[in-house]
Amino acid sequence: MQQTVYLNDQFMPLEQAKISPLDRGFLFGDGVYEVIPSYSGKFVGFDLHIERLKRSLAAIKIELNWTTDKWRSIAERLLEENGSGNLSVYIHVSRGADVKRAHAYKTFNSPTVFALTTEIPAPKVANIDKVEGLSVVTQEDIRWQRCDVKSTALLGNIMHFQHAYDQGVAETILYNKDRQVTEASTSNVFVIKNNCITTPPLDSQLLPGVTRHIVLDIIRSKTQYEVGEEIVTFDDLKQADEVWLTSASKEVAPVTLIDGDPVADGKVGGLWLAIMSLFEQHKFDA
Repeated sequence: MQQTVYLNDQFMPLEQAKISPLDRGFLFGDGVYEVIPSYSGKFVGFDLHIERLKRSLAAIKIELNWTTDKWRSIAERLLEENGSGNLSVYIHVSRGADVKRAHAYKTFNSPTVFALTTEIPAPKVANIDKVEGLSVVTQEDIRWQRCDVKSTALLGNIMHFQHAYDQGVAETILYNKDRQVTEASTSNVFVIKNNCITTPPLDSQLLPGVTRHIVLDIIRSKTQYEVGEEIVTFDDLKQADEVWLTSASKEVAPVTLIDGDPVADGKVGGLWLAIMSLFEQHKFDA
């Protein structure tokens, strides 16, 4: 099936989509992006993703005053053009093309807007009791100091993810110079101890994940579990009863090995099973 993409007000086959070599997204990674999952045509957290996109655009001073409805119409058209099913919509906005390569940017540049779909796995709910935990490694965070902006300049994240990939594991959990957990290379981190659920507080060291937001809302509104947004130390991570990673693609994923050591008994925890079941029931509510 031929894939249809969106580029600068036009829908077209992927192979016809072209950008200028002087586009600042290509030259400098000067842009932001979002990835919005959908299942059978239903989006997860669409408005939350677009709100974050708008915050990222404002943070780097790209002027693109599109409404949420406009973004939704583009995303829905892409789903329709590409067969619906289980698809994520990737949205990429760069500052646009200039007439020469120069570090300083001009406010009159026209942003480049690109979007495409990617197939994603079906929801876990059918085999939730058979999910296997992830094996991860840890590393000191080397990325830039505005990780709250969902920048397309992902070299630091890529280097951290490759560190995990080269060792045959799923992810790299990151910690700062004070040995406080920030996030993982492509996901947020939750740590559970004695049924208390904790995730690092939002600041410039980590992305305000949409799935993180949805999970926190579900825990607070649908359960009696204690939950907090507080500093998580490296020792907290290693001594946890359960560790989860959350992202649009992972949803809520249990971790059972960290740096080769088991998390608690090395098995998927019962609290994860309870929260993941609730997530599958309520993820479309946001």
